[in-house]
Amino acid sequence: MENQNYITLKDNTANPAPLGLLGFGLTTILLNIHNAGGFALGSTILAMGITIGGISQVIAGVLEWKKNNTFGTTAFTAYGFFWLSLVLIIILPKMGYGNAPDKNEMAAYLALWGLFTLFMFIGTLRLNVALQLVFGTLAILFFLLAIGDFTENKDLKVFAGYEGIICGLLAFYAAMAQVLNEVYGKTVLPIGVVNKK
Repeated sequence: MENQNYITLKDNTANPAPLGLLGFGLTTILLNIHNAGGFALGSTILAMGITIGGISQVIAGVLEWKKNNTFGTTAFTAYGFFWLSLVLIIILPKMGYGNAPDKNEMAAYLALWGLFTLFMFIGTLRLNVALQLVFGTLAILFFLLAIGDFTENKDLKVFAGYEGIICGLLAFYAAMAQVLNEVYGKTVLPIGVVNKK
């Protein structure tokens, strides 16, 4: 039998997850400061939704695909396009393209994202505690916002805003933990790795 030589390629590319988590976290914090009544919806939130929330997460999702990470690809690409779609929902009616969504349409939009996030949360049960907290609070956020829009309950939407700030801070923490843990070669910020037995 002829001796065959095989070349094994090692993946030396950087971890794209911190970029995706950072894009999600920063944009979520900013939008939910608005939801909590901190300031009006303005160009800052829209710009963040397009760039760091939208485009950077889509890029992170594509890079996760290269790393053969189905969960990361699905999460970052989907939530990147969530932010882009949310910006379009806000600006298209102002530009004369379609009507602004009514409370039922917006509630359905948010509830669908909540359903998607709930299933993604189930996936995090095999990953780490930091991601469980991010996806768990995000599912709650989407459902709170959906109910708030459907019932037109302003107090509930303000409460959702505060809950959303917590969700964004958790995503920010998860991003920074991965960066600092890699840079220092040890656990600087714990993420609670799950035993996958």
